[in-house]
Amino acid sequence: MDVTGSATPADALETHAQGPFILSGPVVRPDETRVPLRGDLAHIGLAGKYFVPHYAVPQPRTVMPGGAALRSAPSEGAPELCTLMEGDSFELLDITGSWAWGCLSLEGPVGYVHVDRLEPVTK
Repeated sequence: MDVTGSATPADALETHAQGPFILSGPVVRPDETRVPLRGDLAHIGLAGKYFVPHYAVPQPRTVMPGGAALRSAPSEGAPELCTLMEGDSFELLDITGSWAWGCLSLEGPVGYVHVDRLEPVTK
């Protein structure tokens, strides 16, 4: 601090260096099938824990009759992580083409589902 009691630039740097997003080296990436986090997007519930360019508020969608395969990538050939049951609530975070990316909850599982297997939004 300077003589007026104000913080100096060095004090400000010291304060910021102890925040949650310091550049202190490599971090362990969480399991992408358990944590709704990609390099470009994350569930809003992860704000303050992970730094990404965008956070999404999940849009709840109901799984259609017949269920849906939750896949590890947006492809029919991608491994199936689990089967979502009819009536399950899927937290939609992003849509790319015919695939929806999201999770069942903030704790997972996380993956891709065909958009046509989710109830459309009704107004």
